[in-house]
Amino acid sequence: MTENPHKLYYSIKEVARQLNVTESLLRYWETEFPHLRPKTTGNRVRQYTEKDIEQIKVIYNLVKVRGFKIAAARKMLQENRSGADKSQKIMESLISVRDQLKDLKKHLDRLV
Repeated sequence: MTENPHKLYYSIKEVARQLNVTESLLRYWETEFPHLRPKTTGNRVRQYTEKDIEQIKVIYNLVKVRGFKIAAARKMLQENRSGADKSQKIMESLISVRDQLKDLKKHLDRLV
């Protein structure tokens, strides 16, 4: 899932890179989704936990993949959190399978 499973906190830069989004988008989502509140240090440096990253992945799935407006995504999370979580996990699995199929196709194309 993440680069180092033993790490407790991730910087905004690490999270943005991992999810292929901008840091400003992560900061914006913090203002729009009240449950997304990473820990901040005295210098206002954000520190994301694995749980925060999972929440961001769910938001990403709703907004970027499924095309929900921010208000609709927020409502979905409030009313059907477990459904949104399952949807995000299914999407991750499908993307993984797609990537594996692409790799397999490359190997088969080399044989032909």
